[in-house]
Amino acid sequence: MHASTLRRACAALAAATSLALALTACGGTTKSDVKDDSGAASSAGKADPSAATKKGLTVGFLPKQVNNPYFTTSDKGGEKALTELGSTYKEVGPSSATDTSGQVSYVNTLTQQQVNAIAVSAQDPGALCTALKQAMTNGIKVVTYDSDTNPGCRNAFISQASAEDLGRTEVRLLAEQIGYKGEIAVLSAAQTATNQNTWIGYMKDELKDPKYKNVKLVKVAYGNDDAQQSFQQTQGLLQEHPNLKGIISPTTVGIKAAAQYLSGSKYKGKVKLTGLGTPNDMRKYVKNGTVDAFELWDPAKLGDLAARTAVALASGQITGKEGETFRAGSTTCTIGKDGVINLGKPTVFDTKNIDQFDF
Repeated sequence: MHASTLRRACAALAAATSLALALTACGGTTKSDVKDDSGAASSAGKADPSAATKKGLTVGFLPKQVNNPYFTTSDKGGEKALTELGSTYKEVGPSSATDTSGQVSYVNTLTQQQVNAIAVSAQDPGALCTALKQAMTNGIKVVTYDSDTNPGCRNAFISQASAEDLGRTEVRLLAEQIGYKGEIAVLSAAQTATNQNTWIGYMKDELKDPKYKNVKLVKVAYGNDDAQQSFQQTQGLLQEHPNLKGIISPTTVGIKAAAQYLSGSKYKGKVKLTGLGTPNDMRKYVKNGTVDAFELWDPAKLGDLAARTAVALASGQITGKEGETFRAGSTTCTIGKDGVINLGKPTVFDTKNIDQFDF
C-alpha cells in the first residue's frame, strides 16, 4: 500500500453516478453521552439547518497512513472542500498502516491543538475510542471515513459505498468468473481493519445462498496493505490450496500485488482474481488476461464529504438526530440510521470500459 509502485488511488464511480446519501451524525458529547460505544455519540442542543456555515474552522485529517496514494487522493478531496468553505485543512498521521498507537497519539495532538473537527480513517474500531471521546468531550466534532470506529466514538461515518454492496458484489463477480464452482480465498489488508472485516462478513453471508453451494471459502489471508506481504500471501495461498479457483482482494494494494504474482505464474487466467482496485493500477492486468473484472469507489468524493460533514457539525447545522438534513456541495444529505453516509454502488471495470477512466 505504501510502496510507491503500488498506487492505492481508488477511484471514480461513473461520472453520472448519483450519491445515495444517508447519515447519522452527532455533535459534541458529554462524558455521560459516550459511555456506550454501540450507538453513535449524541449531542446536546438543537440542530439549526439554517445556521450559517462557519468559516475559519480547522479540520484535522488523520488517515490510516500518510504518503499513501489512496489517502492522498481522499484527503485532497477534503482539502479542496475546506478551502471552498473558507476553513483550514491539516493532515497528520502515521507512516505505517498498522501503527494504531501512532494514530492515538495524533488524535491526542489534534485535541491539544484544539482543532474544530477531526476526520479519521481508523486502523482499529476500538483502539482510538478513549482518545476520540476525550476530543468530543472538548467540543471537537469527529467524523470517520473509509474505516469506522465503534459508533459511540464518533459523530458520523462516511462510508465509501454500502458495505453490504461491496461484500456481496465481489462474491457475485468472482462466482460468475469461476462458474459457481470451486475453492476461493480472500486476500485482505490488516486483520483489525474495520472496513475489510465488515465486507468479509457480507461475503460470507452471500456465500450462504444455495446458488454458491459448490463454492467453498478456504482461507482469509492478510497482506497488511503491504505490497511485498500481499505478493507473498498470494503465493502462499496457491501453494497451500493447489485447487484454488479464485481470489477476492478487497484492498487496492492486495489486488495489484496478487495480479502481479498471477500474471507471471502458471496460474495466469486459470485462477480468477477480483476485488477493489484502480483502473490505472489494474489496466495492464485486465488487458493481459490476468483479471476479468474488478470494482471500486471514489476516494476524492469520500474526503470531500467527510470535510463537509465535519463543517456542518461544527456549524451546528446538524446534531445527529435522525431526519436532520444538511447541504454537502450540490447534494442534500439526510441523517438516517447508524451515522453512515454511503457514496453509492461500486462500479465494475473490465476490458469494455477500463480505458474510459484515468485514475
